[in-house]
Amino acid sequence: MPVFVPSGLLTLVNPLQGTDSHYGFSKGNTLPFTARPFGMNHWSVQTEESSGWFFSPRSHKTQGIRCTHQPSPWIGDYGHFAVMANSGRHVHLSAGRRARSYKGTFHPHFVAVDLLNDGTRIEMTPTERGAHFRFKFPDGGGRVLLEPIKGESSVEFHPDGLVTGWVSGNSGSVPQGFAHYFAAQFSLTPTSTTAFQGNEPIHDFMGDRVGFFAEFDKDVEMRIATSFISISQAELNLQRELSSTFEDTLAATEQIWEETLSKIVVESDDTQKMETFYTCLYRTQLFPRIWHELDSAGQTVHRSPYSGDIHPGPLYTDNGFWDTYRTVYPLFSLIQKDRLAEILEGWTNAYKEGGWFPQWASPGYRACMVGTHIDAVMADGIVRGITNFDAKTALEGMRKHASEIGDPSGAWGRIGIEDYTRLGYVTTDHHESVARSLDYAYDDWCIEQVGETLGSPSTQPVDLSTYKNLFDPAVGFMRARNSDGTWLEPWEEFHWGNPYVEGGPWQASWAVQHDAAGLIHLMGGEEAFVAKLDQMLTTPPYFTTGAYGMEIHEMTEMAMADFGQYAHSNQPVHHVLYFYNSAGRPWRTQAEVRRVLRELYSADIQPGDEDNGEMSAWYVLSAIGIFPLTPGHPSWTLGSPAVKRAEVNLGDGKTFVVTASDESEDCVFVAGVKLNGADLERLSISHQEVADGGSLAFTMSHEPTKAVVPPAGRPYSLSPYSD
Repeated sequence: MPVFVPSGLLTLVNPLQGTDSHYGFSKGNTLPFTARPFGMNHWSVQTEESSGWFFSPRSHKTQGIRCTHQPSPWIGDYGHFAVMANSGRHVHLSAGRRARSYKGTFHPHFVAVDLLNDGTRIEMTPTERGAHFRFKFPDGGGRVLLEPIKGESSVEFHPDGLVTGWVSGNSGSVPQGFAHYFAAQFSLTPTSTTAFQGNEPIHDFMGDRVGFFAEFDKDVEMRIATSFISISQAELNLQRELSSTFEDTLAATEQIWEETLSKIVVESDDTQKMETFYTCLYRTQLFPRIWHELDSAGQTVHRSPYSGDIHPGPLYTDNGFWDTYRTVYPLFSLIQKDRLAEILEGWTNAYKEGGWFPQWASPGYRACMVGTHIDAVMADGIVRGITNFDAKTALEGMRKHASEIGDPSGAWGRIGIEDYTRLGYVTTDHHESVARSLDYAYDDWCIEQVGETLGSPSTQPVDLSTYKNLFDPAVGFMRARNSDGTWLEPWEEFHWGNPYVEGGPWQASWAVQHDAAGLIHLMGGEEAFVAKLDQMLTTPPYFTTGAYGMEIHEMTEMAMADFGQYAHSNQPVHHVLYFYNSAGRPWRTQAEVRRVLRELYSADIQPGDEDNGEMSAWYVLSAIGIFPLTPGHPSWTLGSPAVKRAEVNLGDGKTFVVTASDESEDCVFVAGVKLNGADLERLSISHQEVADGGSLAFTMSHEPTKAVVPPAGRPYSLSPYSD
């Protein structure tokens, strides 16, 4: 039977959420993307050409609509160009000269720009690998231009309004000869076509930032498709994806987004909650980005950013696993199972083509962040039943970077692997040694889960508790150790940066998602552990700038959030509030998670770098009352649902329905839970219990039920410790 798709969910989405950000302070560090879910291209209004923050809602002028592949302002863009239109006899071409005051209309499926000085209107709706533009001129005529943002480029004019070319701008991590090809077809033959560079027409058709403009004597449409393979492939993509009318493309894109958003149908009496929820859900469906295309025989192919060659099969890119493993991929296991299998196959293809898994992909290997958290991504998918890809080869790649020396800069493999293998920790001879040590311990555990699930366990014993080597009971935190085993001196409780990463002891010492019981034991038992969590939330947000030498934006955001040392603006603490469940105090998880949902998120802002959907997925999952405390283990721990009802459409006609007896903000505690009508006496449920479909009913209360849950009812933990 067809899936019921409630209409109008797109009206709840605000693409401007998180865009009012800058280098010094993030409210999301997002862009107002108009795109198909996981599209190869994203499109965004551009207000500032040269910055990673190339859109600001505070700017009153636009330079055009940008085809962008930027996953983060910290990573940069590639294959990017801007499309603009204007009218009048004065020809203004360069970004600064053509910028005009505007009013914008922003939706996931449609964007419109009205230029206030001359009345020109630009409308656009996307496909996966292209877009359909419509240009309306006030006096019946005007011009359309396309300008690369950086790098060498080329254009070629053809009869009947076809323009082809390529751009090569990038921020690194591309193969030799990299190009983003395009084929643009106008609905009318231009009265003239001209190549330009800067603000001047030129007679050459190749060079640095060579663009084109086309003149028309009436309103016109442009269908444009792109390819990372060739111009002929771009023309094929144009034929396949953009053979319909503007209205047909718009309707198809709208329907795809409505279907995507309806994978979780939420009911709430609070419109603001609904807007925040669906805006966050939209954000989770943008990355990773499709990189593959369909050749003339209809076969899936891609030009690999790892080898430079054309290979069969799918590939995805633009993902920071250090961020996304925590929430995005577990969410995909619920609402994007088929897509997740293809994504995991794509990452496995990256290993096959480059010899290593990427640390951060954009579009190829990027040296960014720590750990090899593709391990957690793979483990979480596989243990949740996503195995219809070459999982055995994936396991081979995971074991390789856990045992062999990789890239010294950290684009693949593990920095300090020699130390870690020999001593059980990364020494201070390596940058960010504490963060790396803790991540490697967790990642090794993830690899073991994959081996066990696939029937290929390690032939040699693996110590999964090496995190203990860095805990100093004298100070109560994880601490850096020198190669001779001594602690790094001096000790600074509020020190940020090396030997930690984007945080300090308060933020980094909890990175033991796979063994909460072991961490509780290290910290002195349940009472001491709970007291430490409480102290984290109440200790003023002190910090020293440490290795950074300046107050970075994450520090500022923590200081402004009024959550003590709990820095939700950055990912390392995103599981920590659920650790109260691990200590048997669910009422503390319930209260603090609901407070974060209420105080730090809205349809306008995020609490920090959104990072490829991770910050948004935290909201989505927490709002429906479940959370993946231990990615790599097939379970969900319970929180406090913030909505009245959430129906998760699992596919194959199955749904999992979560209800709350009261969604009000003064009623955040859980008095009881029923799973499929039977009382639930534990703080977690298995993934299979969700995947089978059913119901989870929360009875809410204004007062906490302070009965400590015994260890048997707590979320998964490796160690048998209990008090």
